[in-house]
Amino acid sequence: KYPESEYTKIADNILYFQRDNGGWPKNYDMSAILTPEQIKNVVKTKSILHTTFDNATTYTHIYYLAQVYTQTKTEKYKEACLKGINFILKAQFSNGGWPQYYPLEKGYSRHITFNDGAYMGIMDMLEKVINNDPNFAFVDTKTKTKVASSYQKGIDCILKTQIIDQGKLTAWCQQYDEKNLSPAWARKFEPPSICNGESSEIVLFLMNIDNPNEKIIKSIQGAVKWFSDSKIYNTRIETFDAPQFDSKYKTVSNDRRVVIDSTAPPIWTRYYELGTERPLFCDRNSKYLYSFAEISRERRSGYGWYTYAPQEVLDKYTKWQQKWAPTSNVLKP
Repeated sequence: KYPESEYTKIADNILYFQRDNGGWPKNYDMSAILTPEQIKNVVKTKSILHTTFDNATTYTHIYYLAQVYTQTKTEKYKEACLKGINFILKAQFSNGGWPQYYPLEKGYSRHITFNDGAYMGIMDMLEKVINNDPNFAFVDTKTKTKVASSYQKGIDCILKTQIIDQGKLTAWCQQYDEKNLSPAWARKFEPPSICNGESSEIVLFLMNIDNPNEKIIKSIQGAVKWFSDSKIYNTRIETFDAPQFDSKYKTVSNDRRVVIDSTAPPIWTRYYELGTERPLFCDRNSKYLYSFAEISRERRSGYGWYTYAPQEVLDKYTKWQQKWAPTSNVLKP
């Protein structure tokens, strides 16, 4: 592996892996030291268009190349970076969202996805371009204008997809149907629901916007109130050793359980059921479950069913509210 100081060698790897459409495939270590033979084989895959935003792919590569170009002024890094930005602009749906894979493929990867930070990772990167991050100083005016319009559409889509449940604004689902923007299934254990894990990142992003308009303020207030109302008290999740068994998917040697603990900080489930707002769990057969203990052991120990993420939003709320919504504190009884 190259050390971090060898940034041009890592950037060269990023160029080898960049596909002809400007995007990248996922799960490759860009700092791996490749043999000439391996480089040849990677370059041969350039015409394959299986390119994605999943697992922090593409938007992180673009920003890395921007930083390396800014350091070195080597033209090839700038060209690849701009090609990557254009890939993001092309991949955006007209409603403002992004799929997990582009060009579009079959199945749920076509959905607009907030899962694992994909959407917000793209938005953070676009925001750097329009807010004059010094690493993007080379971006031409025409591209910058397109990026600003894409970013605005991205915000509009975030606001449009916030779930209204029981007559009030709540939070977001992990995935949305790319055509009608309704909450959608992802993997078989990821149901359409109010998803507090991914939503926290969205709200933190919105809270960072300077001079937010009325719509953004309303959106944040709704989500903050929802996070406060959906807290679960006296509960912690404990992981413990358990007899090893081989599931179809992996070897499992531990298990998890809910422990009642009056000293535990508030916790949230990742999913809340639409309509009832009950904590929701699911198994690989897509059956809705309402207690952690009912999930099969492989999924119970192998997925993040609980989260503390909304606490960060609640911690930052008072300062934000005093600055941007001084007359309206949704956390005041």
